[in-house]
Parts: sequence; C-alpha cells; structure tokens
Amino acid sequence: MNDLVMIKSDEVYTTSEIIAEGANVDHRSTYLLIEKYKVELKEFGRVSFEMIPFETNGGIQNKKLYYLNEEQATFLISLMKNTKPVVAFKKELVRQFFAMRKFIMERQSAQWQIARQQSKLTRSAETDILQQLVEYAKRQGSRNADKLYMVYTKLVNRTLGIRNRDTATVQQLNFLSLLENILLHVVEDGMQQELPYKQIYTLCKNHMNQFASIAYLSDIRIKEKGVHLLQQTHARAENVPCFRT
Repeated sequence: MNDLVMIKSDEVYTTSEIIAEGANVDHRSTYLLIEKYKVELKEFGRVSFEMIPFETNGGIQNKKLYYLNEEQATFLISLMKNTKPVVAFKKELVRQFFAMRKFIMERQSAQWQIARQQSKLTRSAETDILQQLVEYAKRQGSRNADKLYMVYTKLVNRTLGIRNRDTATVQQLNFLSLLENILLHVVEDGMQQELPYKQIYTLCKNHMNQFASIAYLSDIRIKEKGVHLLQQTHARAENVPCFRT
C-alpha cells in the first residue's frame, strides 16, 4: 500500500478514493458514507472536495473526490466493518500519517534547514559542471546534450531513492550532497581526460552504485519507507487545486 497519505502546505491528508481502494470497497460507498456523516466530519475540520472528470461508455462524467485530514480519515474508517483488508489498511494509514507528521516536524528543524542549504550549494557547483558537460557533449556530436542535466539529476535521485529534494530527510540530504560531490568530480575528471561523454555517464553511474553499496543506501530506504512516500506524492499534492467545501 503506497501513496496513502499526501501533504500540502504542511497539512497532511488522504482522499476518499484512496480510502475506498485501501478498504477494498467501491468509491461510491465511501462517498455516500462521507455524505451521511458530513456533519460529524466537519467537527474535525473543513470537508474539502474536488470534481474529477472520468471516462465512461457514455462519455466524460465527474465524480466528487473528498480530501480528509487525519482525524476525519480515522473517524471514517472506524465506521467501516473490520474485514481483513480494512484492518490492514487502517494499520498502514495510521503508520503513514505518523510518518508524515514526523517528517513535517523534522523539516521545520534548524538541522534540516542547514542540510537543505548545504545541498543547494553543492547543487549549484554541480550545475556549473553539468553546463560545461552539455557543451562538451555537443562538441562530440550529441544531439540531446541539453537533456544531460535532467539525466544526471535522475541518476542521483534514483540512487538515493527520492523524487523531490524539498521532501528529503536530513539523512537523505546529507547523502545527497555527497553523491553530487562525487558526480561533480567524476564529470570534471572525465572531461579533463577527454573521455566520451557517454563513458563519463557510465563512470558516474558506477561510482553511484559503489557508494550506495558502501553506505547501505538500500537499507536506509527501507527504514524510511513511510517518509519516502513523500517523494512520490509531494509533487502531485502541490498541484492540487483549491478545494471546495
């Protein structure tokens, strides 16, 4: 069960559709349950929704998607029958809400702010080198050299297991600076040796894999699974339009 909880402006929430899928019931049933207990749900905060278009055989229709905070979601699932899927979903939803709250608190700490600022400084130095690499690759005949910045960014993010750097933990940010420092020097050394630009990427990838193995990054990703959901959902959450009530 992934992506059960999302975050926007430091507010944590889930949706009626996520609850329906997690509890293994149809969305209409969940929607009707929310409608039935809307007065009670409002005691825990604003009950927001969005009209979502979807395709049917008869054409495009709209469905009402509700956004629920932790208290509202907890109250709603308490009204559902405790089948095996519902019990498993409740446990995972509670765990992810807790992980989100923990991350929000960490992001507000001075330690996180310092780590994020350091990662930005390293990123700036890396960007300068990658700009040089773009021109270097063009001279070697590359027709897609302008995409190298994105390619190397994805390489670092994939190695660390993140998608959005603003939602990385302190530990991830510290590793991020180290990975980008490795990338910076490998690319710089490769250009000085006049290596083919594709070979430079292969060298970077090999160094990233070696570092990931030495630092046990795969174990860290497993331990922080709940927080890592932020990287998968934050970008989508930031694009959610203003909810209606």
